[in-house]
Amino acid sequence: MANNTEELQTLVLTTLDRENVIADSKDLKTVNGEDLNQLALLGVLNSLKSKEMIDYSAINREFWSLSGEGEQVAEQGSHEARVYEAIPAGEEGIAMDEIKKILGKAANIGQGKAIKNGWIKNNGAKLVRTADSIVDQTKNDLLEIKKTTTHSNTKTLNDLKKRKLVEKQKVTTYKVSKGPQFALEIKKEATDITAEMLQSGEWKNASFKKYNFDAAGISPDGGHLHPLMKVRQEFREIFFEMGFEEMPTNCFAESSFWNFDALFQPQQHPARDAHDTFFLKDPANTDRFPRELMEKIKVTHENGGDTGSTGYNYVWKEEDAGKLLLRTHTTAVSSNMLYKLAEKTKKEGVFRPAKYFSIDRVFRNESVDATHLAEFHQIEGVICDKNLTLGDLIGFMDVFFKKMGMDKIRFKPTYNPYTEPSMEIFSYHTGLKKWVEIGNSGMFRPEMLLPLGLPPDVRVIAWGLGLERPTMIKYNISNIRDLLGHKVKIDMIKEYPVCRLDKKMGKELVGVSEQ
Repeated sequence: MANNTEELQTLVLTTLDRENVIADSKDLKTVNGEDLNQLALLGVLNSLKSKEMIDYSAINREFWSLSGEGEQVAEQGSHEARVYEAIPAGEEGIAMDEIKKILGKAANIGQGKAIKNGWIKNNGAKLVRTADSIVDQTKNDLLEIKKTTTHSNTKTLNDLKKRKLVEKQKVTTYKVSKGPQFALEIKKEATDITAEMLQSGEWKNASFKKYNFDAAGISPDGGHLHPLMKVRQEFREIFFEMGFEEMPTNCFAESSFWNFDALFQPQQHPARDAHDTFFLKDPANTDRFPRELMEKIKVTHENGGDTGSTGYNYVWKEEDAGKLLLRTHTTAVSSNMLYKLAEKTKKEGVFRPAKYFSIDRVFRNESVDATHLAEFHQIEGVICDKNLTLGDLIGFMDVFFKKMGMDKIRFKPTYNPYTEPSMEIFSYHTGLKKWVEIGNSGMFRPEMLLPLGLPPDVRVIAWGLGLERPTMIKYNISNIRDLLGHKVKIDMIKEYPVCRLDKKMGKELVGVSEQ
């Protein structure tokens, strides 16, 4: 079969030059007398047509051909005829088992056909002839189809097709004629205007390849979500399923007032030192916080104010509260949302419970190693309602983490400046075969809630955890720098599967502790 493009182009052009038209490409032969590969020819015709050297139209035809089994029947005879020939003449006949030994599978197929045609009959356990002679019409029909690629009787064709002896084939050939730019020599066409063409002026006389605007372009690679974003979306779905509202967390720069002071975190706390927090240089300060709220928080820090607390007994400074920083936790947003909830309650005269969550970046001035970065994601949730207790927090944590596939949860008392009581959350890791800390939780202190303006009987339970640790566990990543930063491999982002947290978190690392 001819497949060489240049040979096919030459064959088409020289044939057209000699005969003006190619009536049917099925009649074209190579110099060796071989049939043409019509699919390869189509590619050549499209190329020549784009240059307006030729024009062509398709000729579609259908024909019948013998299947592999049909070829065997055409040569050896039909199954029914072979069964007839295997039975000796006379009343003695032959045992059915003997026929099967002689003809194999053909005996089962041919026996029924031969009986139906009236050629043989059953005589006990034997088969005997009932006709002195037969005409093997099936073989004759197949030989006719093989010779003419069709048959005059449509019913016969359909019957043979049902027996899988023939197959219907489709073939496309082409009628080819000269185009307006016909020539024996193919001019090389430029695909783009180059700088050299513009400088030399060659573009004025150059022949350019036409654009095929109907051609399908190269499919672009689909976008891929980073593993963190996959796990983040799964957490968001859990929160939404449980009726939470997402907090706006698009402002990374925050004032010390909302990040620390509103949370009843003293101004001399070590977390507010430069070695733990990224402070901004320009602008370095702000006074954009409610003045009335600021006065309440100042008094609460200094002597407890109306909260029943003694405060921290120090002189609170507005300039320290005004320092701008990169937020160290998303609780800065939570305090702002609770203040807005309190203002809404005052305006409407009725308190309505609220459930908020956020998943976004926070920043800490920490040394970077295999498990720590200066920038990471925090998942935080708060529930605000009347008369909530520590039991409500524990019960909710149990439900929340079960939705993540963590069914073994336990708590340990701890200290947080703005929650009391406070608890660390642990989950049993089936891969590492030990209890692993997964988050922190607690109840916001009255010293935080009352200055914000919430009613005295309103309690707020809250919890937080990192996004990176569940992601590293889910995707079996041991070094956080392989998950975030300049060392991340793009192939990793493309290849990692979607995240499903309803599967046991930690099963991905089964056996890791034994390596």
